[in-house]
Amino acid sequence: MEKPTLPKGTRDFGPAVMAKRQFILDAIRRVFQKFGFQPLETPAMENLSTLTGKYGEEGDQLLFKILDSGDFYKKIFSPLTNRSIENKLKDLFSRVSLRIEKVADLKNLINDILKELEFEAKEYDDRQSLIIIKDYVKADTEFVQHEIVKFLTSREKTGDSKKDVQSLLLQIPNLVETIFYNLNGFETQRLKPRSSKQLQAYISEKGLRYDLTVPFARYVVMNKHDIPTPFKRYQIQPVWRADRPQKGRYREFYQCDADVVGTDSLTCEAEIILMIREVFQSLKIEDYTIKINHRGVLTGLAELAGAKENQTSLFVAIDKLDKIGEEKVKEELLGKGFTEKSIKTVFDILNFQGTTSQKVVFLNDKFTKSEAGDRGVSQLSAVLRLLRDYNSDDKHVEFDIALARGLSYYTGCIFEVKINNVSIGSVSGGGRYDNLTAAFGDKENLSGVGFSFGVDRLYDAMEELNLFPKEAQASTKILICHFDEETQRFGLKELSALRAAGIAAEVYPDQAKMKKQLDYANKKMIPYAIVIGSEETKNGFLTFKNMETGDQEKLTVQQIIQKLKA
Repeated sequence: MEKPTLPKGTRDFGPAVMAKRQFILDAIRRVFQKFGFQPLETPAMENLSTLTGKYGEEGDQLLFKILDSGDFYKKIFSPLTNRSIENKLKDLFSRVSLRIEKVADLKNLINDILKELEFEAKEYDDRQSLIIIKDYVKADTEFVQHEIVKFLTSREKTGDSKKDVQSLLLQIPNLVETIFYNLNGFETQRLKPRSSKQLQAYISEKGLRYDLTVPFARYVVMNKHDIPTPFKRYQIQPVWRADRPQKGRYREFYQCDADVVGTDSLTCEAEIILMIREVFQSLKIEDYTIKINHRGVLTGLAELAGAKENQTSLFVAIDKLDKIGEEKVKEELLGKGFTEKSIKTVFDILNFQGTTSQKVVFLNDKFTKSEAGDRGVSQLSAVLRLLRDYNSDDKHVEFDIALARGLSYYTGCIFEVKINNVSIGSVSGGGRYDNLTAAFGDKENLSGVGFSFGVDRLYDAMEELNLFPKEAQASTKILICHFDEETQRFGLKELSALRAAGIAAEVYPDQAKMKKQLDYANKKMIPYAIVIGSEETKNGFLTFKNMETGDQEKLTVQQIIQKLKA
């Protein structure tokens, strides 16, 4: 019997875990709505043309691609590699070989076989399957025909007798077997000359979404005449990445995105910082850092290093600093063609220590000849000033010159949030993307900015810090317990009253000992129980029990409702 397993990087979530996850999602959703964001959902899969080229080279490698159908390989390859076709050919040649008197007879036979193969190919109704099958069947059957005719024609020109030709015809099955043996290795003979993009177009047109930002940009372009501008949306859905699974990194995980598109106002960046703070306040997370940088600062850094034409490689390498360390990043940059001098220039700036204001002064001095670098520092300073206009400050905010974020579509401010003193990586991140919609042919080139919470990482961090309140783990507020069928029926009326008042309540469904019923409440972490016996059915005063303290009192159902809703 097969043992059930899960794909690597995916997980089941039981009721206890789901209750905690829902606690996080509810906190995030409340803040998003409070700041004026509207909900949106997009399909789990997108066309590959939508996804590729938006995340950089490394991001594209982590896309999960979807075959056009579950048996696609079988549909494509079986007509060429199926042994039954080989046997059919060998059998036909063997049976008719003695009736062939001239090469023309053999040509007619081969044409009949080709028609039969073409008929089999037409049985595949999938458009992409038919395209590739016709392509390969046509090439391979022409090869079979050419080789056999060439063989026989060469023998005929030698002046062999009819008997000799018939004898040679008996060798055709062996010849066919040799030819098909070569064809069975067609993966290297016929697929190799084709580009990977051509092959991918044959077998996969769709992929699972890598994040929620690119599908959002696609949605905006398709619906821009029907949505208000600026358009503020939030989206809470799973995404998939073909990454190596490890603690805090999964192949399937939820993201909670909030994006604004259609404005380049820096108030959006300031409100991202305010939203992050408010979510963490709701979750009782106190020790965290909101790292902020600007792609213009990184571009200015690349210009100072004389690497403007190779800045993408620089950004990707810098993004790995926390993972592999400074020395490994330097090695990677050397391998990408950077000189020792340019690398020293980069790390002299990256390693500068000081307050946010000191870093601003330091970079202003460095970027006197860099328009991009100057713009980046200027916009970062403006965002921090806006926080003061909101009657706030830059608490928990750190200007991190080394913050790069690997996704290639960012063009302005970028964010990354880490909860301190936990083993989990960043739990939130985002930034501005001034040209993302242009990738879908949008002439308006709408500017956008957004960020995302990683629910799975937030969950792991809160578990590590023991921050989940007990009430977040209880789905039912109160359980009605009973001694027999009569008291159970009485309890159903009280149950209806509790639910009508908006209180999550349930009744123990079976006849069981009271201990078993109360154990059930404890296992489900139900905080309260009502115990109904014969006395309770007569006077209407119910035994109301606090499951944590063990305290109990006699109350009417209305008094219990008032107590629970207080």
